[in-house]
Amino acid sequence: MASVTLSQVVKRYGTTEVVHGVDIAIDDGEFCVLVGPSGCGKSTLLRMVAGLEEISGGTVSIGDRAVNDLPPKERDVAMVFQSYALYPHMTVRENMGFSLMLAKRPKSDIDERVNQAAEILGLTPYLDRLPKQLSGGQRQRVAMGRAIVRKPQVFLFDEPLSNLDAKLRVQMRTEIKALHQRLKVTSIYVTHDQIEAMTMADKIVVLKDGRVEQIGAPLALYDRPCNLFVAGFIGSPAMNFLKGTLNGDGTATVGSARLPAPGHRGTDDVTYGIRPEHLSLGTAGEGLKAVVDVVEPTGADTMIVAHVDGDHRHEVQIVLRDRVTAKSGDTVWLNPDAERVHLFDAASGARLG
Repeated sequence: MASVTLSQVVKRYGTTEVVHGVDIAIDDGEFCVLVGPSGCGKSTLLRMVAGLEEISGGTVSIGDRAVNDLPPKERDVAMVFQSYALYPHMTVRENMGFSLMLAKRPKSDIDERVNQAAEILGLTPYLDRLPKQLSGGQRQRVAMGRAIVRKPQVFLFDEPLSNLDAKLRVQMRTEIKALHQRLKVTSIYVTHDQIEAMTMADKIVVLKDGRVEQIGAPLALYDRPCNLFVAGFIGSPAMNFLKGTLNGDGTATVGSARLPAPGHRGTDDVTYGIRPEHLSLGTAGEGLKAVVDVVEPTGADTMIVAHVDGDHRHEVQIVLRDRVTAKSGDTVWLNPDAERVHLFDAASGARLG
């Protein structure tokens, strides 16, 4: 096992720079998730660690060794791809042991490692099947097994669950996390799904346009996002954002309402952020007035989509643990949890301390 360090890493295609001086430190045994929208550079960073993309500037180190000039096979990493990348004419056993066979490992060693990995992943009954005889989840397990048998210093996952249906994705998410806890191998996992990032990561790196926006533990990013982008990207449903003005007395005016803004005494224009689960229904005339557009009961929760003060541009979402009688067209009054309010500078989008 080993740590992974990216220091001022740059990627250019011709004269176009797509990754801009990225710094990331991943501790030995840590599960780090790179998350962000499509085109933010997360897969490019992963491929630079793997040696599949040339590094245009900066340094990538695995352990205490810079690997910029090393070919992929000498970096001691194993990659799990979105597309499984299995050989269709080989059995599960042959797919899992193929890299060891190329390395001319003894057959007894190959059999032992393949059997161990198959036991860990629940693949023992399928070792003599071809990939076409497996489900999508089973094929992804084979791809992970192929990585496990190599006993690498670092696992690299490139959106491995995106081809699976929703239920299987949740199951595989749990299995990958459990696998990491068992093997304790440094892992870098790329996804655009922030729910995957929140539930699996020890550390999350939020990327946008080839730059790091914020790095931290999942709940740290959830509780204290550093700017509007991170606040809107982390959390599902997304945080509500409303235009407001600080009143200088620990409150902010949002629409026609005066809402809590604890610890803020200025009089600046702000973006008032509150997560859907941190809003509650209040007494008529108290709080933020809104008109219900849609009510979505899910059983455990009820989601309400509404608009503020008759302005359909100011949509808010509310997630309630209770079942409610509100229906489309009803007027409701919303009270934010004062301890969970997020304020951002209206011009720069930076979090106000």
